[in-house]
Amino acid sequence: MAETSHSLFCFLGLRYWPTWIGIGFIYLCNQLPFPIQMKIGRLLGRLAYYLAPGRRHIAQVNLELCFPNWTAAHKNNLLKQHFQSLGIALLETGLSWWAPSSTLTERVRIEGLEHLQGTLAAGHPVLLLSAHFTTLEIGGRLLSFFAPFHVMYREHKNPLFEEIMRRARKRHYEKAIPRSDIRGMLRSLKQKMPVWYAPDQNYGAEHSIFVPFFGVPAATITATSRFVKMSGAKVVPFFQERLPDDSGYVIRLYPPLEEVKGLDHQQDTLRINQCIEEEIQKMPEQYLWVHRRFKTRPIGVAGVY
Repeated sequence: MAETSHSLFCFLGLRYWPTWIGIGFIYLCNQLPFPIQMKIGRLLGRLAYYLAPGRRHIAQVNLELCFPNWTAAHKNNLLKQHFQSLGIALLETGLSWWAPSSTLTERVRIEGLEHLQGTLAAGHPVLLLSAHFTTLEIGGRLLSFFAPFHVMYREHKNPLFEEIMRRARKRHYEKAIPRSDIRGMLRSLKQKMPVWYAPDQNYGAEHSIFVPFFGVPAATITATSRFVKMSGAKVVPFFQERLPDDSGYVIRLYPPLEEVKGLDHQQDTLRINQCIEEEIQKMPEQYLWVHRRFKTRPIGVAGVY
């Protein structure tokens, strides 16, 4: 499926001005020293905590469901940290688009690259299993310094934002594959090109099954298991962490999930959720809690948002 390119002159109408202003602000902030960008991001997140009550409510509900044994004070503190992480993510998006490679390479270290290299050397296609952390966008740019890969993506609803992101993907990644282009993704796997894929959001009941996520039934797509069955790919987990001292990032690649064989969608999806849970436990404030992960509920079970 070919991507359609648009001239940026197509986006000069009044309805795009707020987007242009936001993008311009991010670009200007990206010219500042990295530690100052982190401070500005946290400030933006603190403002969003008070200015986005709807998203704050979603995150509160998610934390209540996923961490019922935590104290109210602990969850409230995590909620505030999460919004600061969201604010930083805005500026990290700009860094992932525009920052020179030399600026970012000095702020990243990688662990477990041998797991990806070894799996490819053994002749296996690789699905790079990721998840929607607030660092997702910067994580992809950082991994591109160490290994080529293709990325599956979901189009952004804002066409101007989508066009700028599309141009960045074209610059930094081998190939970007729309989420609907399953054949394109399978072609990449057949060519032994790793494909970066994050299956942890709620896409509705169709093509999903209910699998525990932190003990809560969550509609989870079975696509990863189906892709493994069709391609024979190995699932190599890939996550990134923003370091707490503002020094940069660490990328972690783990051994392939040998239990995920594409034979049992229920067991495969459960193992994938468990893998994502394990990583969230290490840095819960950096996971995307403002997403309505439990919007789709089992029949007869009341909604939570």
